[in-house]
Order: sequence, then C-alpha cells, then structure tokens
Amino acid sequence: MKCIILGATGLVGQQLLAQALANPQISEVIAPTRKPLPACAKLTNPIVDFAQLPEQAAWWQADIALCALGTTLKQAGSRGRFFEVDHDYVLQSAKLMLKAGTPVFVYNSSLGANPHASSFYLQVKGQIETDLTELGFQSLGIVRPSLLDGGPRPDHRVAERIGLVVAKLLGPVVPKRYRAVKTDAVAAMMWQLAITAAHGKTIVESDVIYRMQQDIQGGRYRGISE
Repeated sequence: MKCIILGATGLVGQQLLAQALANPQISEVIAPTRKPLPACAKLTNPIVDFAQLPEQAAWWQADIALCALGTTLKQAGSRGRFFEVDHDYVLQSAKLMLKAGTPVFVYNSSLGANPHASSFYLQVKGQIETDLTELGFQSLGIVRPSLLDGGPRPDHRVAERIGLVVAKLLGPVVPKRYRAVKTDAVAAMMWQLAITAAHGKTIVESDVIYRMQQDIQGGRYRGISE
C-alpha cells in the first residue's frame, strides 16, 4: 500500500513515519513537509508551503492518509494563525487527497474536541472533525488522545510537562480516559484504523488508546501488520 503522512515531524507524526517505514505492507510513504526529512528508500518527501499546496501533484493519490498536522496557540502566535494551521491546512490537504482518489483518512484530534467547547483549541479540533466528516471519505478515522507522553519536544510546553508530571504522580486514581498516552500507541491506533478502513466514521477516545498502550507494553500487540 501507498500512504500519505501529514505532520511527519511532530511527536505523533514521527511515530507514524517510523511505523510505516518499518512495515513491509507499505510500499511507499509520502510525507510532505516544510523542511527535508532524512532520506529513505521508500520515502517520498515533497517540500511544500502548506499555504500554497500543489493541487495537481500526483502524490496526493494514495491508499491511505494519516494526519498529525498541528501546532499550538503559543507557537502559532495568534488564534487566526492557529486556525489556519490546525483547520485550513488540514482541510485543504484532505480535499486534495479525496479529489485524487485517496479513500481512507485518519486524523489525530484531541480529547474533548467539540466545536462548541469553551476552549478555543478544542473548538478548532471539533470544527475540523465536522468538516472532515462532511467531505465524505469512504473511511474516516478520528483519534482523540489525552495528554501526549512521547519524549522531549522541539518546542517548550511548560504546562504540558507539568501535566505529565502530575498525571504520573496521581497514577491509577486518574480515570483511563484522562491518563497520558504514549505517542507510539496513538500512532499504532491510527494505523489500525487506516488498515481496517471501516466504512464511514470511527471515533476512538483516549481510554481505548490507553488500552492499546498497555497491550504494546505487555507484548500483546505485534504491530500494524496484524
């Protein structure tokens, strides 16, 4: 299979990319980014400006697409810029993939995503979920992870680091839905949705991702080839 990965330089995106490159089922990985990725035999890495995407590029056509593209309000610098990255870039890319014939799209959203949420961040995540649903992919998968635990970030997210420390200290008393989840488990769940390609829309909440994390840690999960 041929796949497209958006956001391949982020924490979840890096895991998606690593799992794809290691899987013999995947013949080609297309990862459009702003800056070059390390070369790999089955990696195609178009360098793009997400504000001016190449609409006629042949590489928009694939068997599956996975999206972990996103930023933070702090990184973006304004609500308008955040909306552009987390909504407009994602939606425009999805439209081009669908037009090119890509039938499966899996999106990394967030716990609590809702267009009517009090948090602007969660409003945007909820709005892009709604807009992706309306596009009409044959199979649309959405994962809603809680706090991400995946090692050092290139940017400094003090609140997130504090949240991780608190979550680990509280341990079992935190409901599974709100426990931090490993980025490799998020990526594995996204791949499972992509490979299964159930018809219509499937939403996976963070407690399900957490259970997959436990399976991975316990040696009960063998990878996306299952």
